[in-house]
Amino acid sequence: MKKYLLIAVTVLFFQPGYTQTGENVYLFSYFKDNGQDGLHLAYSYDGFKWTALKKDQSFLKPAVAKDKLMRDPCIVRGADGKFHMVWTVSWNDGGIGYANSTDLVNWSEQQFVPVMKDEPAARNCWAPEIFYDAKKKEYMIYWATTIPGRFAAGDTAGDDKYNHRMYYTTTKDFKTYSKTKLLYDYRFNVIDATIQKNGNQYIMFLKDETKEPAQKNIRIATSKKLTGGYSKPSEPITGKYWAEGPTVLKIGDKWVVYFDKYTLHRYGAIESTDLKTWTEVSEKLTMPKGIRHGTVFTITQAELAKLIAL
Repeated sequence: MKKYLLIAVTVLFFQPGYTQTGENVYLFSYFKDNGQDGLHLAYSYDGFKWTALKKDQSFLKPAVAKDKLMRDPCIVRGADGKFHMVWTVSWNDGGIGYANSTDLVNWSEQQFVPVMKDEPAARNCWAPEIFYDAKKKEYMIYWATTIPGRFAAGDTAGDDKYNHRMYYTTTKDFKTYSKTKLLYDYRFNVIDATIQKNGNQYIMFLKDETKEPAQKNIRIATSKKLTGGYSKPSEPITGKYWAEGPTVLKIGDKWVVYFDKYTLHRYGAIESTDLKTWTEVSEKLTMPKGIRHGTVFTITQAELAKLIAL
């Protein structure tokens, strides 16, 4: 998810980690506690000092699914200029939440999207994200789900018998959706994927969720195709701590990966110019109190001014 204007701005789309030079600023969408009070937003000019907006009050209260949660909010600006958001609605549900907005303040009616409706045994749909495929003019939504007994590898190595794989669906209008398909299975428990485009290559940042023996780290997989063919994961790019919920910005020539050091109750960040050698820069971060993971994206200075004025 993942987180800007002088006179007029023509925007085609923003990925969660996409940034431009010029008058853009960064926005971070996140949740607090269990996600029961909804969407929170923070802004930054440099990608390291983040300030909560609206006195860190919720911008949107969750209204769909039995549990009515809004965890892991992912926001992208689409080809239509709207902000499109998906989120985790429950710890155990077969669908995700969706809403859109033109200003990040006034939102459409929230929808429950039953992305795993054809898999009644599916235990969950966690941390959904959106990628806009400009070539196909469609959105890919992807998330982590456990289907008990579906995959032998990792079946006894996760928390509470969760053994996730990444799945996806596509849509052009957020009204009709393609049949859900498997996106990533490399014979281990995987969650919290986020995808960035780098030239002709797609970079998937993901969490190795293996508990026994403990991994709980962020790795990278690559593909020439958005919807499949991703490689074996790299060695961990995060340190000797448990990390989850990666989200990515390109700041100048540096890739910056933000993540939740959730057992330490603090945020972390690493940076790289080549996606191979990574430097810990967590000490540079200033984050809102109690922030849990979400996504970074960009908005205009004019849009930010309206949010600050709330």
